[in-house]
Amino acid sequence: MEEPTKPNIFVRLYRWFVRHYKIILISLGSFLLVAGSAVAVLLFINKPAVVIETPVVEVVATPPPEPIKYYSPLTGMLVADEATTKQAVTGIMIENSPEARPQSGIKNSGVVFEAIAEAGITRFLVLYQEQKPQLIGPVRSLRLYDVEWLAAFDASVAHIGGSAAALVEVRNGNYRDLDQFFNSGSYWRSGDRYSPHNVYTSFERLDALNSAKGYTASTFTGFTRADVSPNPTPNATNVNIFISSPMFNSSYAYDAPTNTYIRSQGGELHLDRESGQIAPSVVIAVRVDEITIFEDGNREKITTVGSGSATIFQNGMAINAIWTKASKTSQIKFTDAVGADIPLVRGQAWIVAVPNDDGEVTWS
Repeated sequence: MEEPTKPNIFVRLYRWFVRHYKIILISLGSFLLVAGSAVAVLLFINKPAVVIETPVVEVVATPPPEPIKYYSPLTGMLVADEATTKQAVTGIMIENSPEARPQSGIKNSGVVFEAIAEAGITRFLVLYQEQKPQLIGPVRSLRLYDVEWLAAFDASVAHIGGSAAALVEVRNGNYRDLDQFFNSGSYWRSGDRYSPHNVYTSFERLDALNSAKGYTASTFTGFTRADVSPNPTPNATNVNIFISSPMFNSSYAYDAPTNTYIRSQGGELHLDRESGQIAPSVVIAVRVDEITIFEDGNREKITTVGSGSATIFQNGMAINAIWTKASKTSQIKFTDAVGADIPLVRGQAWIVAVPNDDGEVTWS
């Protein structure tokens, strides 16, 4: 019998594939799935990271707020706190006769009004707020024009009696009267001078008296003040004010390093007995109508309400000005020819009432 012929290799492969194609397809599909997954994993792992840029926000530092500054309404000087700007203003009548010199407590004050009391003798109304010397005097009597000047400062006034017109005004209930006649415990007589040039007081006693009477604060409009520098080319370094006679005429020498005016009177430096040389920051000569009248004796009648010419000396300069005071209780103002307010240097202001008839103000 003839041996059957074996199918060739291709036939056998075909027949094997027909019998096993399902397994082959499943295996191939599984392989491709695994391979595809592996490729995807490799691609993901090696893919560059996506960088999301955060926008840069520029932070601008806010500077701390400027500290609040408080200034004395009396002197314009920097003070510690708001309470100091509201504390009571106290005026004290201080004598200027030769027997009263040197005085105490004038140097450390805010505003000084100087005017003739009688017979050509000048007297000072001295105003204090943040400064409180513990020896002030000699204290003397009050005049009507002093009452009218101090009224604008909502001030107490320390004095020993006064002219009849002044006492009627200061005792009418509208003022803070600290008359020694009714408050003797707040004053004392010194043993090193003779009466009536030896009455003194202190702010320890006056503050206690003010407090007991409820005079603990003052509300008022002071002078306009400003930070101003000395003028490099001053035109008034020597000032002379002729008010009555050589003993009471005064002069002022401008001191550029301190921007103050060194005061002399009667041909001698004007010294505070305890604190030394008196040197205001600004000197103002106000021209006033003044006559001598007879009331309870010969008294000076000085015009305080209205207006007149004035010369302001500050920063080494002489400034022509106009003074204006609308009423007894309103503040005296200093303006230029067109009515603009003239700021004053911070510190002590010395205001001299110079008679129109026979007073004189010169400078060089």
